[in-house]
Amino acid sequence: MRVFVCTVVHHPEDARILHRQIRALLDAGHEVTYMAPFRACNVTPWPEIVPVDVPRATGRRRLHSLRAARRILKERGRDADLVLLHDPELLLAVPRRLRSRTVWDVHEDTAAALGAKGWLPAPLRVPLRFAVRRLERRAERRLKLLLAEEGYRERFRERHPVVPNTTNVPDSPPAPPGDDRVVYVGQLSLARGAADLIELARLLHDDGVTLELIGAADASVRPLLREAQRTGLLRWYGFVPNDRALRMAEGAIAGLALLHDSPNYRHSMPTKVVEYMARGLPVITTPNPIAAEIVTQGACGLVVPFQDPQATAAAVRRLRDDPALRLDMGKRGHEAARARYHWPEQARLFVAQLEDWAAAKV
Repeated sequence: MRVFVCTVVHHPEDARILHRQIRALLDAGHEVTYMAPFRACNVTPWPEIVPVDVPRATGRRRLHSLRAARRILKERGRDADLVLLHDPELLLAVPRRLRSRTVWDVHEDTAAALGAKGWLPAPLRVPLRFAVRRLERRAERRLKLLLAEEGYRERFRERHPVVPNTTNVPDSPPAPPGDDRVVYVGQLSLARGAADLIELARLLHDDGVTLELIGAADASVRPLLREAQRTGLLRWYGFVPNDRALRMAEGAIAGLALLHDSPNYRHSMPTKVVEYMARGLPVITTPNPIAAEIVTQGACGLVVPFQDPQATAAAVRRLRDDPALRLDMGKRGHEAARARYHWPEQARLFVAQLEDWAAAKV
């Protein structure tokens, strides 16, 4: 099977796209062509794939990228058995003759997420939400859909397969939680708690606990992060490929997931929660329903109020001061992740679904 995987928004080394889905396709013996912004992100493609570079769609500079993507889809898409899209923006770039072979992997609630897009003028957000919902309904009629969350089903009229964001879980926890640092892995933005993390770093600084941030940041918060790093409050590493980022997180007191109470997050499982669990780290999360349920039922972390750095700092200190508690939480989290969130189980279902669609000559 020849699969043409496409993104103009995500980093080429996005965990779901590259490290999970493309890796699963390659391991199953399939051919993968991958259109992504390699040059813009300074990324060297894997030798096993056929790379196609495209300008990155960022902020308001998206039209140029979409035009380039449409041109590439016309040229390269005809040779693929399936085209796998990872951005809602690309729904506007699919040539008519490719629609029957195109799969849209739905990563987020796009309409709900518009409120958190700092580059989007506020007066445009409400009309754009309606436009996005209309685009989703049209895509459902014309394309195949994969969903990253069970909670996304209610947005669509038909029943579509779900491929959750799980992770590769080691057979045993890599290292016991330590006592001198806490970590955050993932994209940094205001809605994901960037300002709360900076304040947390300030509160923990005199306790000798270092906050490490591993991930790219939205333009709106980069100056804040640079200043916090310059003054020695925290360590910010920028984007690091997912497999390396998780190795860097090992041995921390806890992993942080401080999402705000945003519509886009209420029905989503933050992948970082299960990634921390997989690495034997206690989790400190805000009370978004799915994350809080996982952590509470698994007794593998602590839940803190939204936008409350003081409560978060208290949770970190509690874990730092109780080695037995953080070790027990880390072990329970790892066991739960291995039992319920191990990616190879989902990888088989993902590959089988694409093979079925390709065999049916959709």
